[in-house]
Amino acid sequence: MPSVVSNSSPLISLSAVGRLNLLRDFFGMVIVPPAVWREVVEEGEGRAGTAEVETAASEGWIQVKTFSNDLLLRLLKRDLDDGEAEAITLAIETNASLIVLDETEARRIADTYGMKKTGTIGILIRAKLAGKISSLKDEMDRLRSRAGFRLEDRLYYQALAAVGESA
Repeated sequence: MPSVVSNSSPLISLSAVGRLNLLRDFFGMVIVPPAVWREVVEEGEGRAGTAEVETAASEGWIQVKTFSNDLLLRLLKRDLDDGEAEAITLAIETNASLIVLDETEARRIADTYGMKKTGTIGILIRAKLAGKISSLKDEMDRLRSRAGFRLEDRLYYQALAAVGESA
């Protein structure tokens, strides 16, 4: 089965609004590299995502997986933080069907490798279209207020239009 790799931000953001389970619902299993685990669980103790990701790992639907391409990792670390660089490296090594990340530069680099990607807002759009959430607007507003999620107004309105909601 093709793998789905996630970076830290979507795990933290979806956890902050009580929607981490959407990843399991849509993909069955998600893999993360060691740097993402460290950032979310070990260094994030007491913050959104820590308990949720630990629980998901104990349930077996989030798994930590290592990679071996240190040369690619060093190259990616020139422009990205550890979690982003490791997530992209892992996605390339596992020939992942999808990578989940939010940061603009990481998404641009994923594009250069021809990777299929989505982010937190893409997951919420999919959830709205699948009937798993009733209001995308409410979810995005909660992301902004509870998770401090930075969301450009342009993207906010495009996402609402994509699911037929209005501001």
